[in-house]
Amino acid sequence: MFKFIGAFIGFFFLGRSVTGAILGFFAGSFIDNFSSNKKDATGGRNADDVFKYYQQRSSSGSNDFANMLIALSAAVMRADGKVIKAELDYVKSFFSQQFGPSFSVSHLQTLKHYVNGGEIPLEQICNDIKLRTQVEVRIQLLHYLFGIAKADGHVAEVEIQILNRIANLMGVPQSDFESLKNMFYRDTNSDYKVLGIESTATEEEIKKAYRQMAIRNHPDKVAAMGEEYQKGAQEKFQKIQEAYENIKKQRGIN
Repeated sequence: MFKFIGAFIGFFFLGRSVTGAILGFFAGSFIDNFSSNKKDATGGRNADDVFKYYQQRSSSGSNDFANMLIALSAAVMRADGKVIKAELDYVKSFFSQQFGPSFSVSHLQTLKHYVNGGEIPLEQICNDIKLRTQVEVRIQLLHYLFGIAKADGHVAEVEIQILNRIANLMGVPQSDFESLKNMFYRDTNSDYKVLGIESTATEEEIKKAYRQMAIRNHPDKVAAMGEEYQKGAQEKFQKIQEAYENIKKQRGIN
């Protein structure tokens, strides 16, 4: 059912284009197939098969990094046992912005393979990313993955667990993970946690923490990445500023 709805929406949303209809059809098929395969989450493939698939897709070609991002996206999407349209739309939007005309049906097919497959080789993927990128890029990637988890309006505990594991495997400091977590998973002390400090911090400690976080997370740190990374970096930087302003208002700090 969703494949026909997707084709219809894609056709009209992308200016009555055949390409839009095809992308919409595959996106709808992705949801249909996942729903029909719920009782067999591995889709007939085991962890070894998925690992071999990952290796074949990661042979230092032009799609290598895209393959890593798609695999991590799938790991977060299926963490809570279900894949919803909001998550798929979030991923499609990111890849459309990130890869532009290079984004194609093959990307959706790869995503479908990982979602319906066996265990995703997170250790190798995260280690590959760790070796290829600076920590600022990995932090921004984690911000994107948190966005997938929050696409349905709520970050489940099981999603927090998989995100924490990915962060550890990529070598993202725990303080940065906690900062990102509290941008999406709020509690009464989240503004302090975004800045990486306790609610008992002094005024000077608050200002120092803000300066450090602002420098570390400035969008210029990922200037070499794509447009969608820049957009995410701006959003993250704004959340840091908002947390600081909230604390200043609560404390009466000038």
